[in-house]
Amino acid sequence: MEHRPKILPFYMSYPLPLFWEEEDTAMRDLEYLQEMYPKEAGRFRRKLERLLDRLDYAGSVIYDEYPDRLTVYKMADDMTAAICREEKEDGREIAAEKLPEIKELVHVLLCHEIYRRRRRRKDGILKF
Repeated sequence: MEHRPKILPFYMSYPLPLFWEEEDTAMRDLEYLQEMYPKEAGRFRRKLERLLDRLDYAGSVIYDEYPDRLTVYKMADDMTAAICREEKEDGREIAAEKLPEIKELVHVLLCHEIYRRRRRRKDGILKF
């Protein structure tokens, strides 16, 4: 009796294209859901992404294994201040009584964006 090695079908020997399809689907889902953000949250998210681009480099604090809570809070406060300045320049000044809510929203958006960028950097591709 002759022993033959098992031959894998072509689609099983190169599973990477299927993986990329899943990645594209996840990215489309995220973008679709982000479009459903309330108008103000979507505007803040876009501004926050642009501000965070300056901190997106090798060795940045956003890529620390365990980012320091105080540092993240400070980043959120700084980004809230920058967003408030930009909003004022655009003629949409934020009322003082809304500032605590805006800070919380920016903090949540910041943590999500840091997570998204860390996953992309860690795996070489974006995962959620």
